[in-house]
Parts: sequence; structure tokens; C-alpha cells
Amino acid sequence: MSTPIQEPLFLPITAKEKEKLGIDTFDIIIVSGDAYVDHPSFAAAILGRNLWSVGYTVGIISQPDWRRDEDFLALGIPRLFFAVSAGNVDSMVNAFTPNKKRRNKDTYSPGGIPKRPDRATIVYTNKLRSLSLGTGIVIGGIEASLRRFAHYDYWSDSVRQSVLADAPADLLVYGMGERTLRIIADRMSAGEPIRSLCDIPGTCWTMPVAGWRTHNRDGMVILPDYTEVKTDPVRYAEAFALHAHEQDPVRGRTVVQPHPKTVVIQNPPATPPTTGELDAIYNHPFTRSAHPSYKEHIPALEPVRFSIVSHRGCFGNCAFCALTHHQGRIVSSRSEESIVSEVERISSMRSFKGTIQDVGGPSANMYGLSCPKWIRSGVCPDRQCGPDCPSLSTDHAPLVSLLRRLWKIPGVKHIFCGSGVRFDLALADRSGYIDELVTNHVSGQLKVAPEHISPQVLRLMNKPDNTVFETFRRRFNEIQPEGKGRQYLIPYWISSHPGCTISDMIDLALYIRQTGLAPEQVQDFTPTPMTRSTTMYHTGIDPETGERVHVPLGRERQIQRALLRFMDPENETLVREGLTLSGREDLIGYGPATLIPPARRETALSGKRYTSSYVPNSRCNASDHRTPPSGRRRS
Repeated sequence: MSTPIQEPLFLPITAKEKEKLGIDTFDIIIVSGDAYVDHPSFAAAILGRNLWSVGYTVGIISQPDWRRDEDFLALGIPRLFFAVSAGNVDSMVNAFTPNKKRRNKDTYSPGGIPKRPDRATIVYTNKLRSLSLGTGIVIGGIEASLRRFAHYDYWSDSVRQSVLADAPADLLVYGMGERTLRIIADRMSAGEPIRSLCDIPGTCWTMPVAGWRTHNRDGMVILPDYTEVKTDPVRYAEAFALHAHEQDPVRGRTVVQPHPKTVVIQNPPATPPTTGELDAIYNHPFTRSAHPSYKEHIPALEPVRFSIVSHRGCFGNCAFCALTHHQGRIVSSRSEESIVSEVERISSMRSFKGTIQDVGGPSANMYGLSCPKWIRSGVCPDRQCGPDCPSLSTDHAPLVSLLRRLWKIPGVKHIFCGSGVRFDLALADRSGYIDELVTNHVSGQLKVAPEHISPQVLRLMNKPDNTVFETFRRRFNEIQPEGKGRQYLIPYWISSHPGCTISDMIDLALYIRQTGLAPEQVQDFTPTPMTRSTTMYHTGIDPETGERVHVPLGRERQIQRALLRFMDPENETLVREGLTLSGREDLIGYGPATLIPPARRETALSGKRYTSSYVPNSRCNASDHRTPPSGRRRS
């Protein structure tokens, strides 16, 4: 390890900063698809600070132009390895809308100007390998983490290989990487070659096909190989179910998936960070600002500049969310003292105006919740964590205590809840959390994620029944604070989720009309890698049960999307089409019992009969909304 150098105000991103610090060769260089923002919500900053604090020098190459060799060589070649990430968001999710239209803005870039390539992890890694053949390359971040096995890729409508089969990296770090990167650095500093590091939890590595033929496979879970999952939806669903079962740090086993030219091996997940480790990670001297070399602001910074991460992990296990495969289901919480100390540092910043924008994590209210079984035997493989489990603590008292203490810090005027609230957990609490939340910590709007109201759709989403949300909604309305303006619930609703039919969306539209809970933005289901919902979308099969599932495609997706905003005049044609197809013409007309008005008079007088251009996709039997497991063709 290099002689420790005092941690700078900003980690170096230029050769001039490197020279000023007296650094000859960096130990590690982080290559990121995001602009460098020195904030704990930005991966390059938190990983770099964490490594620097234990004696490693770290440089950051931010948003390099992949067509220019000099961008990748600007800081030289690191002593140990390059750490490559596409950024805080999957580069394809970042670049395209759910309808596959290219976005013209990137909130993680200066001025919002897109600067990263598609499939950035692969592009960056291939460029680095061509320039520095002998240097170690470790890939990580959300893009690499969730593409570690063969996966359905929505943007190409195909099953792609593991990212390790396309990106010539030595190791892949999946999940949260602070401890894992330090272990890699420590062992390489001790003289171990990077290709020999095959036993580190939370990593994936590759083996030549020839070596795999004679390798000891005891205790390993062997997935169907890439060729099988690429061509057979049933085998794809089986592969997902197999590796999903092993995503636990206590009982998880090594998972292997052969590919035509390599074999991908996943070691069991890393154990979650302890409270002490989390406290240390967030105790670094973050400036909470973009690097001063940027002349334009970074849009992604402002919504989180004065937010606090209180915990990691989420046991909600929503089918459309990849957190189970990334952060995991075990919740790790920081100490109250650590969070208080961070807010005290924030309150002394000149730019701080008194508002903490959020205190939360993947959810707002899992802080301090735990189960005694997690450490001993991991999460239960045969049941979900939730308020119905007698072993799970749902006591929000630690969170209530934390919020009240933060509010008393000098200079703090508001402590708001910006993360989504798990309303089923909030209802199970007996410490007064809902009253504390609604009375003191809502800025006028509270985010909640009921997602749908249909029982069968909610079951496939792995979300609570709508009666639970209704109970929370009534409770929220009952305790509106006096002397303040009315506060509102901001719901997230999803259209076109697997299992959802046009009739289900009509029911949701009626519920929205009845309650007034219209979404500000339409959230169309996007099949992102490594989720149960994406497996259903691609295969038409629920991997948990093996049952066939209706998959909305093409025109039907457009109709379902329009039904979420039935009140917008531009959606009337699609909504009318959906109502006609479902035999719900009674909802066309005037008055409180309808969704849209009749067609305009000139259309009605034209003598032309209304016809629909929607044809049920070939995967769906219109009579029972079930989908065969193969033979699909997307429009």
C-alpha cells in the first residue's frame, strides 16, 4: 500500500490535481459514466472516499469519451486495478424511455447533456483492456450487478450473455461494494494476482470452458446454460428461480452458468454491512457538491443534496424491483449518533437553508427493523418478510426517535420524508409513526407505491392487497395537521405489468376517478434485467409458481398507459378503444359515472362504425388471459 496521503477536498479527476497531491501512480482509478459529484448518493464518491480512508490513493475518470484513448489514460495506469461502472443508473434505462425512445437529457451529466455510451460497462472495459492489457479491471455498479447472468435485454428484445462474457474484466462486484473493493485491494497489495481472487463473497469471476469440464462442482448450483435460456423460455424461468433462491449471504451457494466461450461463477453474496461499517462509510468529509471544474450544474444532485441515507437493504421483495438481487433483503441501519453527526455537519454548510430533503433508504420506514433469524440463518426461503411475520420487528420507535432528535438540531427547520413509505409496515407500527410522519415530516406531498388495485396483479407484483392501502389512505386523511394546507398522497401506479389486462386497468382508472389519486407521471412497466417481473414479461411464466401469465404488448401497452391518465384529452382515442374492447361502453358519456365523453359530433355523424386497430397478441388467449411459454413475437 502507498504511503497515506491526506484526503483531499475533492478526489482528483485531472493530472494537475494528481501532481498537486504528489501522487506518482494511483492505487486505484474509478471510471464512471456519471459526472463526479462528491456526495454519498454517488457511487464513485462513496467508494473512492472509503478506499482513501484506509490508505489507498484513488483517482476518478468521469464520463470519458469512449472514442478517445487519452481520456482513459489521463490519470495514468493504476498500481492495482481500474474499477469500472456505468454510473448510478443502468446506461440503457438512463438513455431510453419505457417506449424505447432515446432521451435527450441525462440528469447525471453537467447541464443534463448525455455523455455516456449505451452499455457503458462493456464499452469502457473493452477500451481499457485494449490500452492496458496487464492491469486488473473490476466492474460493478447497478448495470454490471444486474447483468451478471444471462438476462433478457428489453432494448434489443433478446437474451444477452452475462456482462462478464462481453466485458473483458477480471472480477465483477455485485451488490454494495465498499467492503468487497477493499478486500480486493488488500489482497492485491499483499501480492495476490487479481485472477486468483476467486473466493471473495459478492463477486463473480470466469473460468475457461476447458477448465470447467474437470472442475469440482460439489455444493454448486448449476444454471441452464446460455444457449438453453436464450432459446427456451421455460429454461430461462427455471434459471431465474434457481439463482434468485441463492441471493442470501447466509444460506446462499455458489451459482454457475456456462456460456459458449466462458463459464460465469457467482460466489455467495457478501454479508450486509454492520452498523459500525455503515457509520464509517457515511462519516467521510463529503462536500455534497459537484467537482468545481464543472461549469454547469448536475441535475441529479439537487433532489438529494441534503438527504440522508439511514439504512440499506429492503425486504419488500417487489417483483419488478432488483433490490433483492443488489442490496439484498436484510436491512442494515446506521446508528442514531452517526446520522445526527451527519446532519450537524450539513447544518454548518453555508448552502444549507434548513431543509433535510429525506431521511431514508430504499424505503422510508425500514430503519431499525430487523429479524433475529437474519444473522443466524438468513432470510426465510419459503416466506416473505412482512408485518404478518411474528419474527420481524415492525416497531418504528427508533425511526420516530431519530426524526424527533434531528428536528432539534440548530439550523434545521424541516425534516422531510422523500422516500416512498411502506404503508403496510407503517400500519403495523404502534409507536405513533404515522402521526409523527404526517404531522411533521410531509412537505405537502407523500410518496406511496400501491402500484395497482387488482388482486391478481398485486399478487404477481408481490405487493399488499389494496385494502391495506385503503386503510392507510383513510388514516392519512384523518390526521391532516391543523393550521396547514392540505397534504396529498402521491401514488405510483404501474401500467402494463405482466398479468395486467385492459379490464384491470379500467378498474384502476375507476379507482383513480373515485379517489382523485391521479399520477403526476405515467409509470409504464419497464423490463429491467434480473427481476421476477422481467422474467414474466419475457417468458410469459411466473418463475415462482410456473403459472402462465398474460403479457401486455404493442397496442395494448399504449391503451393501458392511456387509461392511467384517462382525464387527458389526448388519450381519449386509446381509452375509448380499450373501453370498447372490454365491453365497457357504459363508461363513455357525460357525468360522474363515466371516464371519457363520447366521440366528437362530426365523427358520430360521419356514418362510419368505430373499429379497433388492437389485436390481442399471439401469446395471449383472450378468453383466459394466459400466455403460452414460447412462440412470442413483439410488436
